[in-house]
Amino acid sequence: MTAPILLLDGASMWFRSYFGVPSSIKAPDGRPVNAVRGFLDAIATLVTRERPRRLVVCRDDDWRPQWRVDLIPSYKAHRVAEAEPDGVPDIEEVPDELTPQVDMIMDLLDAFGIPTAGAAGFEADDVLGTLSVREQRDPVVVVSGDRDLLQLVRDEPTPQVRVLYLGRGLAKATKWGPAEVAEQYGVPLDRAGAAYAELALLRGDPSDGLPGVAGIGEKTAATLLAKHGSLRNILAAANDPRSGLAKAHRSKLLGALDYIAAAETVVRVATDAPVVFSTPTDTLPLAAGDPARVAELAAAYGVSSSISRLQSALDRLPD
Repeated sequence: MTAPILLLDGASMWFRSYFGVPSSIKAPDGRPVNAVRGFLDAIATLVTRERPRRLVVCRDDDWRPQWRVDLIPSYKAHRVAEAEPDGVPDIEEVPDELTPQVDMIMDLLDAFGIPTAGAAGFEADDVLGTLSVREQRDPVVVVSGDRDLLQLVRDEPTPQVRVLYLGRGLAKATKWGPAEVAEQYGVPLDRAGAAYAELALLRGDPSDGLPGVAGIGEKTAATLLAKHGSLRNILAAANDPRSGLAKAHRSKLLGALDYIAAAETVVRVATDAPVVFSTPTDTLPLAAGDPARVAELAAAYGVSSSISRLQSALDRLPD
């Protein structure tokens, strides 16, 4: 079986590590390192479970891109801790004890030589989407606790893309493909990923500040997509008085055309982000690139045991 490329949603994973690992986990100097330890242990578990030869930690270089805000001003507005001038990413509301741990994680990844990737003006979702679409060789496993990324699943064209969804934690993570998305959400199997994005658009997502179409919930959105096949066909039916679309649905959809037009770009992940890597390739190193620096950082942060677990997982991979 061909080894997959693992694409990790960095922010999603270290947020989950921060809230999932006790805050009593601290470095020798007293700094909290629960997110650091949880993130490293998660990578070790993923390496053991998926046996990849390539791995990329995808970064949120702009967690709230201006081009999305220009289309829907409410997009993630409730998460802004401090607004910045145009052209400068707003500061996201993040727990005070997590921010310095992200820097620790990035320092360790850099010293180890584990690839990271980001794109100026784009979210991690867009980096994940771009790398998924770009991949032409190995099966892709996207690792995230964000359901929005279910839109990336595909069987064709090959290679396939699966999402390892962390919504219930890594121990209970489930792998989603088109069949699972279609079964769970009632969307057409032949375009399950794209249809999930359309369902999310219609339903809305309060966690991202997306209002959705008033009066169209998840069940109704799924029913409309199952019947008509796509958002384009739904809107065609709404504009055709002979289509048989329920009057109430027609009224709600036609009343939300401006929102739908804007939300299509906001909800769909970009697949053409200008991705930049931290390393020359996306190959997963089998040993630390700078072992002395890794050992120094691990000792300072009190995560030497996590580094050992990661190395043990890498040692079990084939050369």
